Order: sequence, then C-alpha cells, then structure tokens
Amino acid sequence: MIYTSRNTWAEAPHRRVALFGMSGLGKTHIANMLRDTGDWFHYSVDFRIGTRYMGEHIVDNFKHHAMLDPFLRDLLLSDSIYIASNISFNNLAPLSTYLGKPGDPARGGISFDTYVERQRQHREAEIAASIDTALFARKAADIYGYSHFVADCSGSLCEVVDPANPADPVLVAISNTALPVWIRGTDAHLEQLVQRFTRAPKPMYYTESFLREKWTEFMAINEVGPDQVDPDAFIAWGFRQLMEYRLPRYAAMADNWGVTIEAAEAAALRDAQDFDQLIGDAIARKKA
Repeated sequence: MIYTSRNTWAEAPHRRVALFGMSGLGKTHIANMLRDTGDWFHYSVDFRIGTRYMGEHIVDNFKHHAMLDPFLRDLLLSDSIYIASNISFNNLAPLSTYLGKPGDPARGGISFDTYVERQRQHREAEIAASIDTALFARKAADIYGYSHFVADCSGSLCEVVDPANPADPVLVAISNTALPVWIRGTDAHLEQLVQRFTRAPKPMYYTESFLREKWTEFMAINEVGPDQVDPDAFIAWGFRQLMEYRLPRYAAMADNWGVTIEAAEAAALRDAQDFDQLIGDAIARKKA
C-alpha cells in the first residue's frame, strides 16, 4: 500500500483513495462529499466508461432507435437534429440503457447474443477506465492543482481483475496511484439492495461464464426459451446471486491490495476530516 501507517496517510501532501464495493453502499456519496470541499478531485470510472470508451456505442444505439421513427429518421439523415448522451456522475442511465437486459423483445429485452457482445464491450471499457485512474490522478494535481484525489470505482471492478495475481495490470495501476478502499456491507445491507433492485431492476455487468451459467439455469427453472425470458425477472433473479458471487472477490481485493471500511462507518461520515480519520483507522487495523 502507498500509505504504510496512519501517520504516512495523515502527513501525505496528496491523499489518494480508490473506493470500491457494491453499488448503493456509499462510494459516490463519499466522493461527492469530498469533491464538495474543493480540495478533492473526483474521478468516476463509470462516467469515464460512458464517455470515453462507450460513448460512441451509446449514441449509435440512440440513432438506431431514432431511425425506426420516420419523423426522426428524416431529420437525422438531413443533419437537422443532433443526438448525444447527457451522461453525468449522478445519472448513468445512458450507459445502463445501452447495456440493456436479455430476453423477450416485447418486454424491452434484447437478444442474448447482443447482450453478451455489449458485456464484452463493457469489460474492455472498464479495464481501460480503471487503469486511467493513474492518468487522472496526475491530471488532478498537475493541471487542476487539487491536493487530493478520490476514484469512484465501478461496482463490477472485481469482475475484471484477479485479486490473487500480484501482477494484475488493473490492480497494479490503481494501487500504485491510490489506496484501494472496500466499503463492506452486512447481510442487512444486501437485503436492502436486493429489495431496492427488485423494485427497479437495472442492467448489470457479469463475467461471461457466470452470465451464461445463470442464463441457462433461469431458462431451465422457468421452462422458457431465450425470447420468452422476462428481462426484469431475469435481472432481479440474478442480482442476489451476483452480489454473493462478488463478495469474496471484494474481500480478496481488500486483503491483498488495500483496506476495509464498514458501510455503517461510511454512512456516519460528516465531512472530509471524518473521512481522513476513518481511513487512518482502517490502515492501522490492517497493520495490526
């Protein structure tokens, strides 16, 4: 770790952290809180994915749907309208909409092959955007003059790394730049996330082997074919299993590469000073 003790963290002229863990446990909340101080640069990996690496895919999908409407088609072909993605740190809907959900087209689904293709695109984009953490940490200091840096990593970071490999290119790039910090939830937090997700399912990223396994299992359980799958039902059904699949991967990342803070500790933070104290405590616990 780049901070070897509570003191090296507290005395560092540039404090840099990379927050990771399940979506909904406070990564973006902490990053926004730190950014609002004016001293911390906030790098959102998902925002980078949706702009730099998948922006063209997202806009092309918008154009594809616009071409299905005769009115919009004529305007688009005559360059009378401009279609763009309005993705932001707090609104990643364009990226989620592009990833889509597999299943029945009549219920908003896309073909499983198309879904797998977009998942592969997301994987490559996430690897590149995560490695870019180092680039933006340098920009934050050299161009913008920020003292400190926080990377808000994607919830699926654990899917594109090998925590047991000391030469993993993504984790090496992140850990050479910042302190990886896992926000760990409890079983109660997981239940809350499952309930929230069931009420409003959204696209997720899966490793391809896990996705194919769960897709086959879901169709067998429900005795349906690929075009009969309810997209929302499949995504909701797979969410809990995906979270449980990810937990040991998050833990290995924290054990081998960084530190752990509890979701309850993150929720109790009032300001940047509280955060500095919490990270110091986490480093001390790790060293102990």
